[in-house]
Amino acid sequence: MNSETHIIKNVQEYYGKVLESNKDLKTSACCLADALPAHLRPLLNNIHKEVKDKFYGCGSPLPLALEGKTILDLGCGTGRDCYLFSQLVGPKGRVIGVDMTDEQLAVANRHVDFHMEKFGYPEPNVEFRKGFIEDLDAAKIADASVDVVVSNCVFNLSSNKQKLFNEVLRVLKPGGELYFSDVFSSRRIPDHLRHDPVMIGECLGGALYVEDFRRTLRAAGILDYRVISKTPMTLDDPGISQKAGMIDFCSMTIRAFKCEFEDICENFGHAAYYLGTIAESPHAFVLDDHHTFPTGLPVAVCGNTAKMLSETRFGEHFRVVGDFSTHYGPFDCSPADAAANASSNGDSGACC
Repeated sequence: MNSETHIIKNVQEYYGKVLESNKDLKTSACCLADALPAHLRPLLNNIHKEVKDKFYGCGSPLPLALEGKTILDLGCGTGRDCYLFSQLVGPKGRVIGVDMTDEQLAVANRHVDFHMEKFGYPEPNVEFRKGFIEDLDAAKIADASVDVVVSNCVFNLSSNKQKLFNEVLRVLKPGGELYFSDVFSSRRIPDHLRHDPVMIGECLGGALYVEDFRRTLRAAGILDYRVISKTPMTLDDPGISQKAGMIDFCSMTIRAFKCEFEDICENFGHAAYYLGTIAESPHAFVLDDHHTFPTGLPVAVCGNTAKMLSETRFGEHFRVVGDFSTHYGPFDCSPADAAANASSNGDSGACC
């Protein structure tokens, strides 16, 4: 059995046979969920209890402005997030969930009719397909067919992350978005832990070392990504803590867009005005952990950020002023605290 097959078998066994509910997990890694925003909490109440009980996410990868869009949930499990997205995209939108575990998909499919009746939809806008997230062609996901790819604490379970991100880029439409939460590590995971069944199942064995993640995205053609949130993780199980040793873990929510970006933030004199037209966010729009756009006020942005706001589904919600005719040098796009440190150290920041 090769390494990839070994990891796949371990994941299927852990999530299909070992875990009965999220209460069986030994760490908070796969359930370190950010608090749902207020506008989503009533939607969560509409979801069947069995679907929620077997939810193993580590964040809330549920972006704004999704009405009428096509969403692809990779590693959808029992479909909790798919059923949230079903309500967010509305009856004219579409949600596709892909997972490789029969037991999880059985739960998801068992409750389709329940949810469509609950939501008041005349026909399902959700479908679940069995498949590997590294081979979306086999799951019949066409090129440039998806507006937003989402995933909740699943990419760490992938046995081939480069193939995974290549597939994400293939299926996204131009201007489409990857928005996901996952477990990241402060260093590369040693090989023996990468193949440890419990470490894999607890979302730690395959955690993405941040710099390797950046390199993998770059190889797939994504030169800029943004951090939405970052939460340190604690390993309360003594056995797992002993195995992990000095490796630090955190849960992060990340967004990236299928646009032509430069590999650092460059200044072309752009300014962006948020129009306040996203219903759930009338007073300000948060792009990432260091870009907040108050409604109606100009905010200076780098060329990459200008594209994120004008060449994506957010274009109708922003007025971006400026073009790429004149270059003014690098743009310091780092968070305020990082910018202060960089200033004292003589370094410059970048968006990611």
